[in-house]
Amino acid sequence: MPARLTFVGLILLACVVPALRADDVWWSFRPLARPAVPGAGDPKMRAWVRNPVDAFVLAKLTEKDLTPSPEADKRTLVRRLYFDLTGLPPTPDEVTAFLKDTSPDAYEKLVDQLLASKHYGERMARHWMDLVHFAETHGHDQDRVRPNAWRFRDYLIAAFNADTPYARFIQEQIAADVLFPDQPGLIPALGFLSAGPWDESSLRDIREDTIDRQVGHYLDRDDMVTTVMSTFQGLTAQCARCHDHKFDPIAQLDYYRLQAVFAGVGRGDVRYDPDPATAVKRKAIKDALASLEKNDPAALANLDSVELRKAVADWETRHRGDGIAWQVLNFTRVGSEYGATLTKQPDGSIRSEGMRPERDTYTLATRVRLKGVTAVRLELLADDSLPHRGPGRQDNGNLHLSELTIAAAPVKEGMAESAREFPLGNPTSDYDQPGWTVAHAVDGKPGTAWGIYPQVGKSHEAVFELKTPVGDGRETEITFRLAQLHGGGHLIGRFRLSVTTAASPVKVSVVPPALREVLATPSAKRTPQQVRELAAHVYREKLATELAALPAAHNTYAAAPNFTADGSHRPPPSPRVVHLLKRGDIRKPGEAVGPGALTCLPGVSDTFDLPETHIEGARRAALAKWISDPKNPLTWRVIANRVWQEHFGRGLVGTPSDFGKMGQLSTHPELLDWLAAEFRDNGQSLKKLHKLIVTSATYRQASRHDPKFAATDVDNRFLWRGNRARLDAEQVRDAILMLSGRLDRTIGGLSDQQFAMRPGIHVTPIVEYGKFDWDRPQGHRRSVYRFVFRTLPDPLVDCLDGADASQLTPKRNESVTAPQALALLNNEFVLVHSRAFAARLEKQSADRDKQVLLACEHVWGRQPTADEQKALAAYAAKHGLPNLCRVLFNSNEFLFVD
Repeated sequence: MPARLTFVGLILLACVVPALRADDVWWSFRPLARPAVPGAGDPKMRAWVRNPVDAFVLAKLTEKDLTPSPEADKRTLVRRLYFDLTGLPPTPDEVTAFLKDTSPDAYEKLVDQLLASKHYGERMARHWMDLVHFAETHGHDQDRVRPNAWRFRDYLIAAFNADTPYARFIQEQIAADVLFPDQPGLIPALGFLSAGPWDESSLRDIREDTIDRQVGHYLDRDDMVTTVMSTFQGLTAQCARCHDHKFDPIAQLDYYRLQAVFAGVGRGDVRYDPDPATAVKRKAIKDALASLEKNDPAALANLDSVELRKAVADWETRHRGDGIAWQVLNFTRVGSEYGATLTKQPDGSIRSEGMRPERDTYTLATRVRLKGVTAVRLELLADDSLPHRGPGRQDNGNLHLSELTIAAAPVKEGMAESAREFPLGNPTSDYDQPGWTVAHAVDGKPGTAWGIYPQVGKSHEAVFELKTPVGDGRETEITFRLAQLHGGGHLIGRFRLSVTTAASPVKVSVVPPALREVLATPSAKRTPQQVRELAAHVYREKLATELAALPAAHNTYAAAPNFTADGSHRPPPSPRVVHLLKRGDIRKPGEAVGPGALTCLPGVSDTFDLPETHIEGARRAALAKWISDPKNPLTWRVIANRVWQEHFGRGLVGTPSDFGKMGQLSTHPELLDWLAAEFRDNGQSLKKLHKLIVTSATYRQASRHDPKFAATDVDNRFLWRGNRARLDAEQVRDAILMLSGRLDRTIGGLSDQQFAMRPGIHVTPIVEYGKFDWDRPQGHRRSVYRFVFRTLPDPLVDCLDGADASQLTPKRNESVTAPQALALLNNEFVLVHSRAFAARLEKQSADRDKQVLLACEHVWGRQPTADEQKALAAYAAKHGLPNLCRVLFNSNEFLFVD
C-alpha cells in the first residue's frame, strides 16, 4: 500500500475510532440519554458553577488543566446579550438602567426582558433563514422576484416570539396544511420547503415530457431533501444521490425514498385564509359550487328549496329587462385596412386570419330594415385557433379596440346615399382591463383603447348605446369601423356585431345567452329543464356573491400540492413516480420507490405506515413526525448545537450541518447530550434553552487572553474564556440604522424594495443595490427588512460576511479583511447614515464636546475617556461631525462584541 494512503487511512481512523463503539454505531446516531451532571471537586471551582452547563464545561477544563476566566463587566454583558438575543445594540438609557440595577437577579431580569422582546423573534428568524438559504428571488438565470416569500419570514418571527415547541415547529414547516388543517394561518410555514433556489427555465419554460424537465424535478426535490435533512438532522443525505453515501450509513435507496416524500408538491404562490372561520366558509362555498357542477343529488335538492324559489323570483324581477332581442348582423362587405383576412363564420361572427399587421382597422357594412336602432352589441369570442384562445390576436390573447364608430345612410334604388356618423355613448362591458376601459373605445382619442387582459381565453361583450336612434323602417346601410391603433398586433381575433331596437337604457347583460330564452318564456310555459337551469344559475350566483364578500385570501410562496399554476408549471394531480437513478443518471432509472426515511437510526422506524390510497400530504406528515419523534437523536442534538453556536460563534460540534463521519466530533459530548435531553424532555422551549445558556457562568466569562491557556487551546474550544465576535452584516446594518434614527421597528411586512413599490409611497433611493431610505413619507416610514436577491448579492453584506447568506451556503464568514474597512469608510449606506447620525446628534446638542460624548455613548455604550474626548473633538472640528460618526462606525469597539 502506498505510504500516502496509509497516512490518510491513519488520519481517518484517528478521527472515526473514538466515536465508534463495539456495535459500530456512529456517536450521533446512538439513542439519546441524559448524562449525569458531573460534580465539582475543587470547592473554589464549585462556587463558579451557576447551572449544569458550567459543571460539564468545568469538568472538561479540569481535564485539560485549564481554569475559567473571570466574569465580564456589566457593560460588556449588556451589549453581548442585546446583540445575541435581539441583534440590536442597547441604547444608552438601557445600558445605564442595567448598570444601576444592583439586585441579585438583575442579569436574569434582563435576559427575560430580551427574550420577551419582539426583536428576539427577528434575530432568531435571521439565523433560521440563513440555514435554509432563504431569498426573495428564484435564482438561476432568470432570478425572478417572489413577491410573497416574505410571509415565511413573518411566520418565523411569530413562531420564535411565541416560543412554539420545537417538535411542533418542525411539523408546521413540513406539513402544516396536513397536520394542522384547522389553522390555515400556518400555511406560510411551508415556505421552509420552498426557500431555496428554483430553476424557472427547467420547471416552467420547457415541456413537461422533456428529459430536461424530469431532471429539473429531481433537482428540485434534491434541494428540498437537502434543506430538510441538513437543517433538522445535520446530515449530508444529498451525497447519496448517485451511490450509497461514502462515509455515512445512508443508502441511495434512503435518499430516493426521501425524494418521494416531496413528489407531490411544487413551489409557487399558495392562497390561504389567515382566519380559520373565513377558511371554513370559503371551503363550504367552493364545495357547494363543485357539487353543483357535478350534478350532485344533494346540490340539486337545494334547487327546489323554498328559500331558493324565492331567490329565483327576486332574481327574475331584477333581470326581467335582460331578455333583450338582439339581431345578429349579416355583412355585405368586410375589409381590413392592412391586409388581414376577415372570414365570415356560420354563427354570424367574423374571424381575422392570415397576416397579422401591427395595427389595423376593420370596416364592415350591412343593410337592415329596422326602425329606431338604439344600441350595438360587440361580442369578442374565444377561439381555439387564437393565442391563448383569444379573443385577441396578440401573443398573450389580448386586443385593444381604440375606436368604434358607426355611420348610416338611407338606401334608394339599391344605392346608399351620403352617410352620416351616429355618435355612441353609455358603453358597458363585462370586463375592463385596468387602465383600458370600454369608455376608451368611444372617447375619440386614438391613443386610448379597450382591452381585456388578463381575462383572456374567454368570450367578452360590450354594449354601446346610440345617442340618436338609427333607421326609419326602410332599408338603411350601416357601416362599422373598428380601429385598432395601439400596435404590437393587439387586434381582435373573432367578433360578432348585433343591434337592437329595445328601449334605453341598454346595457351588457349579466344573464348568460342560454338563460335569456328562459327569461323570455312565461313561467307557466317553461320546461323542467329550463326551471332547473334557472335555479342552478341563481344558486351559483348566490354562492359566488357570498364568496366575493369574504375577506380577500392571502398569497404566500410555499411548496404545496395546490400552488397557483404558472405557465406550464402546474400542480401534479398525484405524486410523481420517483425512480432510483443508477449513478444519478436520469437515463438509467431503476425501481420505483415509495416514501420513507433513513435506516441508520437504531430504534427509529424508517418505514411510513401509509395506506395504498394515501393523500399526498400524508407523506410529508409522516416525515415530519419521524423527524420530531423524541426517539430521533439527531433532531435534538442538532438543534441544541445550533443554539449553542448562536451564543459562542461555534457549536460544540464545529460542523453544525454535518453530524456524520466527515463532520467534527463534539468537544463536549456529555454536555451536548445533556442539553439535547433537557430540551427534548422539558417542553422543547427554545427560549428556555437560550436562557439556560446565557445565564451560565461559561457564557458570562470575559474574553481576556491568557498566553498559557492559549498554548493549550488557542481556539478556545474548551471554553476557558469568552469569545470575541465580530458583528455580522445584518447587525452592522441594523445598528447603524438604529444609531441614525432610521430603523423601522415595525414587526413584519414587505421587504424594503417591495414596500417602495407600493402605490402612494414616494421614496428617494440611496445610490446602491436596491436599498431605499425615506425622509418622511407616509407616517415617517423608514428602512424596513432588507430585500434579498439570490444572484445579486448586497455589496455591504457580501463584503462583511464573505458571501450573502441567501446564496447556496448558509455559513456566514466571520473573517476580518481590509476590504471591510474600506467598505465601512466608503459605502454609500454608511455615508448616508453617518450624516443622519450627525444630524441627530446636532439636534440633541449644539455643543461639540457634548456631541462627541453622546456619539460615544450611542456607539460604544460608554462615555469616552479624557484622551478620547479630546482627540475625537479635534477630529470633528477639522473634518466635520459626519466624518467622526463614520470613524466610530469603523471602530473595533463598535464592530466587535467582547
